[in-house]
Amino acid sequence: MTRRVAIVGAASAGKSTLAARLAAHYGTVWVPEYLREFVETQGRMPAADDQIVIARTQAAREQAALAQACGYLFCDTTPLMTAVYSRHYFGGIDDELEQLVRRCRYDITLVCASDIPWEPDGMRETLDQCGVIAGLLFEELERRNIPYTLVAGDAAQRLLKAEQALGKPATLRT
Repeated sequence: MTRRVAIVGAASAGKSTLAARLAAHYGTVWVPEYLREFVETQGRMPAADDQIVIARTQAAREQAALAQACGYLFCDTTPLMTAVYSRHYFGGIDDELEQLVRRCRYDITLVCASDIPWEPDGMRETLDQCGVIAGLLFEELERRNIPYTLVAGDAAQRLLKAEQALGKPATLRT
């Protein structure tokens, strides 16, 4: 059985780096954040109506990646993060997005702390907004009763904390 691992957090918190490292560490695959691709291909930031498209695409890519996953599927963000961004930028979460968030289940949720040097990523978040987004994320996790592990520190510390949350030591594949 493949365990789905959600990796969430504010912008520039190291989600993609952690997802890629965990996938390599465990010899499996990861699903990149679709929002970045959306912005690159559309040449613009998403509007309110785009939120459900982004979340649906993220969920569909996770589902498709399950066939290639081995033990774990690491998901660099989830529809829950789309809901958090919808709350922040568009004043709420529409019903369709809410239903999708409820349907998307993860075995483990890792929250990347915003404790690494912040770098602008071409998206709309500023350093100040990252703190707001992180606060909204923690509110959503609590409201939805989603247990999580906070992953902080340098790359080695984050990998160790994630390994502990996954419940078994990692075996590097060569």
